[in-house]
Amino acid sequence: MRKLCFNPKTPSFALARTSPSSPLSLTSSPTPLRLSFSEPSSFEEDSFLDEAEALIMKWNLDTSAYAKVTSLFYQDKTEAKHYINCVNQLQKTMHSLLSQNPSSEKLILAHNLMQIAMKKLKKEFYQILSMNRAHLDPESVSARSCRTSANSSSSDYEDDFAAEDDDIRAASDSISEVEQVSSGAMADLKLIADCMVSSGYAKECVSVYTIIRKSIIDEGVYRLGVEKLSSSRANKMEWEVLDLKIKSWLEAIRISVRTLFNGERILCDHVFSYSDSVRESCFAEISRDGASLLFGFPELIAKTKKSSPEKLFRVLDMHAVVSELFPEIESIFSSDYTSAVRAQVLASHQRLTETAQNLLMEFESAIQKDSSKSAVNAGGVHSLTIQTMNYISVLADYVNVLTDIFPSSDWLQSPKKSSLPEFYLYSPESDYSASTPALTVRFAWLILVLLCKLDGKAKHCKDVSLSYLFLANNLWYVVARVRRSNLQYVLGDDWITKHEAKAKRFVANYEKVAWGEVVSSLPENPATAEARAVFENFNLRFEEAYRKQNSFVVADRELRDEIKGSIARSIVPRYREWYNALLATVGSVRNLTVTEYVTFTPEDIENYLANLFFFGTSPSAVSSLSLTSSPLRRWS
Repeated sequence: MRKLCFNPKTPSFALARTSPSSPLSLTSSPTPLRLSFSEPSSFEEDSFLDEAEALIMKWNLDTSAYAKVTSLFYQDKTEAKHYINCVNQLQKTMHSLLSQNPSSEKLILAHNLMQIAMKKLKKEFYQILSMNRAHLDPESVSARSCRTSANSSSSDYEDDFAAEDDDIRAASDSISEVEQVSSGAMADLKLIADCMVSSGYAKECVSVYTIIRKSIIDEGVYRLGVEKLSSSRANKMEWEVLDLKIKSWLEAIRISVRTLFNGERILCDHVFSYSDSVRESCFAEISRDGASLLFGFPELIAKTKKSSPEKLFRVLDMHAVVSELFPEIESIFSSDYTSAVRAQVLASHQRLTETAQNLLMEFESAIQKDSSKSAVNAGGVHSLTIQTMNYISVLADYVNVLTDIFPSSDWLQSPKKSSLPEFYLYSPESDYSASTPALTVRFAWLILVLLCKLDGKAKHCKDVSLSYLFLANNLWYVVARVRRSNLQYVLGDDWITKHEAKAKRFVANYEKVAWGEVVSSLPENPATAEARAVFENFNLRFEEAYRKQNSFVVADRELRDEIKGSIARSIVPRYREWYNALLATVGSVRNLTVTEYVTFTPEDIENYLANLFFFGTSPSAVSSLSLTSSPLRRWS
């Protein structure tokens, strides 16, 4: 790049001395910063002005074609440093001349030379920034550098430059060419900025820097997928489209804070370390639009009227990442100049908090207002149970965020129990000690609201056994979801144990109601004289119970096996006892008289009960079974 863009080195400035092509008039200039200097003699002033004039006029953009096409800093670094030193000394000389004679010709000459030099340095500054965009990208800078101290002494800038130059040469064997170029460019920029700011030309320097670096930040934010979005446009978007934009933002904010803005902060701190105010105002200017777009996005999303169930989790995701990055954001945007950025971040954070609170209240209200009747007729797991537990299970992954959002919110305080039936209000599961974590109480409360709703649905079942099976199915599902998610840590083992026991009580009640008459149809002491009546009564009760119960659903395999096993243990041994007693009396169940009332062998009963709740997910007709273990007749 250097060979393509710049000419070969030229002779020393002492041999290329020229004079101004035309007289220059004195105009007002920015008030320079105070510098301590010793009082030079008139001879020394004349000698210095001669040499300064030669060097500065050599690089005069208005009179030298050579200066227009050649970069001072790329051409000869040694001469570049001489040039900077010359300008710094020229500033000191101007102070001296001003104190001696404000209207002297030498002061006019010095002032004109200063303006020429500043014009050249401004162009050099621009060239270094524009030609090193790739080498000064925020990722490289943030990865390689640490933030320069804001209290750097202005008197050390020349020493810093020299030390940096030496460090670069010493480390050239171990760092990449890109890093060398980046370090060199940063050192050059700092040298020029120090000179221009100390000479009173900070505005000219900052204007160039702002044009180049602001475009890099704005372009970086755009490339990360964050675009300007109006509230009306966001409200018109489908949730799926808006969700993709939120996902892009969640990825973009970490990169933007830790790489883009952090890199620019490091570069700006380094280049303008001479002046705190210049450094902070410059960074504020280049980062303002990009930061506003990035940090204003969460507030925009929070304000949208989208009511998708997934919105809460996206809100929590955004809240979590803003909370995580806030210390870094606060460090990067720490000055009064960037207070608007911090205010925007806090506003978005607060809006996300309020939105999360409202969405959670809406979620609880939605459970209580549910009026769907699906799955009740078959006794299976209700859609409300599945949806609610899916929601709460995912919500349990956000415990840390919820604790941050609701440190003292009503959502974490004692629930308003008046909305639940008295049965639930005074159940053991609703009692917690004062030391119980607020989140545990609140998650338990949400599940209690669900169970209350399910209890209300169960009461509408015409069959009592079905209502108990429905409650057992749903509570078993709830406990299983708790075990398989972070809810087990939020609610604790005691909660799981209590509700598992409650589910088993529902199962016991179901068995008692559904199969109680079947069991009671078999007296404990077999009596041959009563055999016909007992078997006929059993056949009737068993057929009725089986036809009804086999149309019900038990989706969970473990629960299904447990229920079938429990029923079998209640019926089969007692039936076998009666069957064997009859067999001992008549000698064979093939006896024509016996076949009139003995329909099943004990193996038949076992097989039918093994196929109870066939496939466990949908009702099935008894006629669909194909059992061949007994030669006796089957019902159709």
